[in-house]
This record gives sequence, structure tokens and C-alpha cells, in this order.
Amino acid sequence: MHVHVPQEPGVPEGKLAEQMRRYFRAPAPPTVEEMAALYERLDLLGVVFTIDDETVSGEKPPSNDWVAEIVRRWPNRFIGFVTVDPWKGKLALRELERGVKELGLRGLKLHPAIQAFEPNDRRFYPLYEKCVELGIPVLFHSGFGATGAGLPGGAGIKLKYCAPIPYYDDVAADLPDLTIILAHPAWPWVEEQIAVALHKGNVYIDLSGWAPRYIPETLIREANTRLQDKIMFGSDYPFISPERWLREFEQLPIKDDVRPKILKENAKRALKLDNV
Repeated sequence: MHVHVPQEPGVPEGKLAEQMRRYFRAPAPPTVEEMAALYERLDLLGVVFTIDDETVSGEKPPSNDWVAEIVRRWPNRFIGFVTVDPWKGKLALRELERGVKELGLRGLKLHPAIQAFEPNDRRFYPLYEKCVELGIPVLFHSGFGATGAGLPGGAGIKLKYCAPIPYYDDVAADLPDLTIILAHPAWPWVEEQIAVALHKGNVYIDLSGWAPRYIPETLIREANTRLQDKIMFGSDYPFISPERWLREFEQLPIKDDVRPKILKENAKRALKLDNV
């Protein structure tokens, strides 16, 4: 559920890219061919995307056309999500519609901390309403963010925008037909995240960004029981290798009948996939 695409040719890396690699102790950035070869070897289907925070950072992001090109080249390995900068208003709405209708992308990726917006601000609801109209989910970053971690002032990034309550709980309540995926265990608000996913039938959680051995025990327990139909596999590639994630996942005390749900079945339902 969670794959960051390699940098688009001709688009410079963002100023925090190296900080992210240091934080995760990740290797040099892969090429798109290396990414595809890895997912082919592991027989995985990955949701790929980028993040548009141009209004805040002033940096041009990899384009939705680049994401769509990756999906076009490897249609059996990748599903693409649109990214838009929510501060661009009608331009963001048009780009969301173009990404789905013309490029064939299957969801929307937003990162409120990096994009510096309150998800439950009514100014941004037209984006969510467009997602409902198009029949696609929205994937929100939730909880702590690695981007800017350890830098003075966290590079100006404010974690509060990714708190499950009130932000994502409000959106889920106001738009019950919108499928919401909360990316990452939402530490330090994991209990809030669990509560929102339990209470709102339209909310899922992906486990990306955390090596499985570090995932909070409370979330593992709920994934095994009350949230077994709501939790999904994600790696956060290239920062965490799916190979490592799956290897560590094997060591978790997950019930045998729950593992297929987390690894595949729940994502099929959230993404409305019938033939995977």
C-alpha cells in the first residue's frame, strides 16, 4: 500500500531527501528499473505515488505523469495514486480528475504535515468529494513524520496536522462514502488511530514506515482481532525494503487466518480489485 517512486528524470531531489535516507539508514536511491525488478522478484503489487508540497516547499515534485508511466511499463507490479497540492484549489481538483480519468491512477495521496494543512478544514472537502465521485480512496499520512526529523525545528514541519482525532475522524464522519487509509502506525496517537478505525467503517490502516518488530503491540493485538479486516501491508519503499518488512512480519504473532487479510485481501477490498 505504500511505495515512493524513484525520482523523475530531470526533476531535482527535494532538499530533505538526504535527511530521509539518513533517518532510515536507507541505501542510495534506486532507479525505476531496480524498483520494478525487486517487486518482480518478490511477486508483489505495490501502490506507488509521490507528494506535491510545492506551495509550502517551493519544490517541483515528480509528476503524476511519471507515476502513470511507471504503471504503464509494469502494470502487473504497480498501481498508481495521484498526488495534488491541496492549496492549489481548483487546479488541484482538475489535476485529481485528470490523474484518474486520463492517467488511470486509482487513489489520492496527501501528507498534511508536509503540505501544512488541516485535513478537516472545509476548504479542502471538495477534494474528498471528488474522490467519492471518482470512486477512489484517499491515503493520508498519520502520526509521526520522518521527514525533517532531527533537524532544527523539524524543518518547520508540524506533526499536529496528522493526528487521527480530530482531523481524520472528522473527515471520515463527514464523508461516510469516502474510503480513507491512514498510512503508518500513528504514533504517538496509536490508540486514537485504533479508535477511529474501529468506529468508522470507511477507515483502514497501513503498517508502512515501521519495521514490524517496532510496530506498537497494541496495534498488533488489534490487527489480530477487532481490526483484522482493516489493516494492510505497506513497506514505505525505498526507505524500508519490502523484503525486510515481510521477513520481520513472519516473526510477529499474527494468526494464520489473519495474515492473508493483512497481506492482500483487505487491500483488494479497499482498492476495489477483483482480479488480483
